[in-house]
Amino acid sequence: MKILKALSALLTYPSEDLVAALPDIREIVHANAALGKADRRALDALVDLLASGDLYDRQEAYGLLFDRTRSLSLHLFEHVHGESRDRGQAMVDLIRVYEEGGYSPTTKELPDYLPLFLEFAATRNPAEAHDLIGQPAHVLSALAERLKKRNSPYEAVFRALLALAKAKPDAEALALLLQEPDPEPDDLEALDAAWAEEEVRFGPESADACGHDGLAAKLRQARRPAPGLEPEPGARPRTIIQHSGSRA
Repeated sequence: MKILKALSALLTYPSEDLVAALPDIREIVHANAALGKADRRALDALVDLLASGDLYDRQEAYGLLFDRTRSLSLHLFEHVHGESRDRGQAMVDLIRVYEEGGYSPTTKELPDYLPLFLEFAATRNPAEAHDLIGQPAHVLSALAERLKKRNSPYEAVFRALLALAKAKPDAEALALLLQEPDPEPDDLEALDAAWAEEEVRFGPESADACGHDGLAAKLRQARRPAPGLEPEPGARPRTIIQHSGSRA
C-alpha cells in the first residue's frame, strides 16, 4: 500500500531525500480515496512545512518532538512496556512477525520503530494492513492527542493512520496513556524524570497472560498503566498485534 509507505516516510528524520520525495508523497496522499478531505488538507500542511524553510530547522524540530520527548517516542513498545523485561521478548516476537511475513528490514532501527512497522504493513494486502495498524490504535490516538496539544502538523499522520484503519481505540487504555507524564522538551527536570530507568520485575507477575496462540509473534501488553492506576488483577485489557489470518 503506497499510502502507508508515504506516511512512514513523513515520520522519518527530515533529510534531503525526504524533501525530494515530497511531491510524490503529496500525489499518493491525494490519490487515496480512503482519506477524507480534512485528512488530506492536514497532510498537505505537513508536506508544505517539510518542503519549506531550512532543513536544519526541520531536523531540530523533529528531534525535539520525537527523540527528546519520551511521551512522543516513535517506538511503539516505549508506550507499551517501558523498560520492563517484556519489551525484549516483544521485540523478538515482532521480528518473528516480520520474518514470517517475508519482510527483511534494511534499517538498523529497532523493530518497534513506527515507520518500520508501517513499511511492513505496506507489504500486506489492504485488509491485513488495516488490521495491523488498527491494533495499536490507542497508542496512535494518544500520540495524535499529544501532538495536537503542541499544534504540531505531525498530528496529521496519526489521524490518517486511524482513518485508514477504521479502528476505534480502547477508551480505557487510551485514558491511561494520556494520564502519563507528557513534559515539554525544554522542561529538563521533567524530562529526566520521564526517562528515569524503570524497575525491572521478575517472577510470575511479570509474565504476560496471553501466551503464544496462533502466530507466535505478538505485542504482549498493549499499554503500560500510569503509576497508581493499575487495574485489578485479571482486569487489564490487552492488545495483540498479529496477522489477521492467525486469530482464533
